[in-house]
Amino acid sequence: MRISYVLLIIVLALTHEILVAGETERQALFKIERSKNANIIQYDAQIGPDGKLNNKEPVIGYWIRLAEQGQVKKLSWIQRKFAFGFKTKFHKDSNSATIEMVADIGQPIQVKYEDGQYKAIVELDGQSSELDTIFIQAHGKGISVKVEYVDIFGIDLTTGEKTYARIIP
Repeated sequence: MRISYVLLIIVLALTHEILVAGETERQALFKIERSKNANIIQYDAQIGPDGKLNNKEPVIGYWIRLAEQGQVKKLSWIQRKFAFGFKTKFHKDSNSATIEMVADIGQPIQVKYEDGQYKAIVELDGQSSELDTIFIQAHGKGISVKVEYVDIFGIDLTTGEKTYARIIP
């Protein structure tokens, strides 16, 4: 059990740092947590050697299997198409991107470079906020999953205060 906590701390620390992958770097943007188990879906900005978003794939999403041994795994085709996937539109002129999540969170997510890092930006509590976590409360398995609510947590970009919204489908 103690090893699990150590692994969790190490994995979470790494996801908030810039990860180097060849010539492309990754920077953590936000994560999805679920009531089902401790596994999370992490979303990162991909940054080229010039410091700009990768224009072909500016954002990636993948599993971090915290309920197991902290392994990193790709999302399956079904997970990308029906649950945790997204479509990204890259805006070359502003070096930013817009993310539309497959699971409707009520608004697009803007990826912008601010204060020396890329941030996922949404509106919460009527405030422009840096998205931190999306939490999904659901029950059931497979195609019979019923989502009870989705909580969205962020940080107000102006005041630094925590922001929050709940979506009930």
